[in-house]
Amino acid sequence: MADLPLHVSRRETSISQASVSWLFLLFNLPAQHSSERVKVWRRLKKFGAVQLKTSTYVLPDEPVHYERFRWLAQEIDDTGGEATLVRVKDIEGMPYAAVVALFNGARARDYDEIAEPLTQLIKNRKSRKLPADTFTGELEKVQKRFQEIQEIDYFQSTRGEDLRALFQQAESLGAPKKKPETKARLRVEDFRGKTWMTRPRPEIDRVGSAWLLLKFIDPGAKFAFGNTPAAAPEAIPYDMFQVEFSHHADNCTFETLIERFGIRDRAVLRIAELIHDADLEDDKFHRLEASASNKSSRGGPSRV
Repeated sequence: MADLPLHVSRRETSISQASVSWLFLLFNLPAQHSSERVKVWRRLKKFGAVQLKTSTYVLPDEPVHYERFRWLAQEIDDTGGEATLVRVKDIEGMPYAAVVALFNGARARDYDEIAEPLTQLIKNRKSRKLPADTFTGELEKVQKRFQEIQEIDYFQSTRGEDLRALFQQAESLGAPKKKPETKARLRVEDFRGKTWMTRPRPEIDRVGSAWLLLKFIDPGAKFAFGNTPAAAPEAIPYDMFQVEFSHHADNCTFETLIERFGIRDRAVLRIAELIHDADLEDDKFHRLEASASNKSSRGGPSRV
């Protein structure tokens, strides 16, 4: 399988990930081979490959992906088609970040497919429409699909972080009820002048929490963004997976901050109800404004 002369640029870029290269699979199958075409498409989807142009798919240049593409190319050749596997460094007109955005967009769509059934599952469990055994069985099915998507989430889509928070909430509903753990109230004086970190593209819980931090906890707060706490080890993470200031039990991050710092301002407590209903979409406080804020701020499938 010889390399095709793709329109690619070998120039150096200023992007820090410029050393990363890509694997392209270009193939052609006769029009009458519709079943083979579907089979190839399913394999590419399973691999997490993204489409750049018709019959042109890309994966990060890693040994496992090279082997997958190599065997798939051989299968295409064996069925009467043509396939070429190409390794490129830079794609003309498409910087590294743009290619990563394609992968993250594809994974976000995959995650969105399970977000709605997971959210409905949580609502049904909270309203006692589902017995514990049925809930656990259905949750395991959704978790299995989530794990499959995670395996091809090569660039850690932020939508995956959203779903982890939802799964954490769902798992707490399936566990036996425990007496809430009492945690010592924190002193705001110990959290002044800090850098607070959360995930990129913040939505209502993260934005509301930032406002709460500035208004009641850390007026001089600075903010950083990253997919994991490791991106800024010196910062205090919030609304991220398995950190202190995040979703816990039935609380969104905004409520967790209120509880940990003992904030009792009446207006803040009312705002907390709105943010809870808009973020978790469980209608716990029956705040009609939450539904309106969800639609206006997201314009699409619900997100944590």
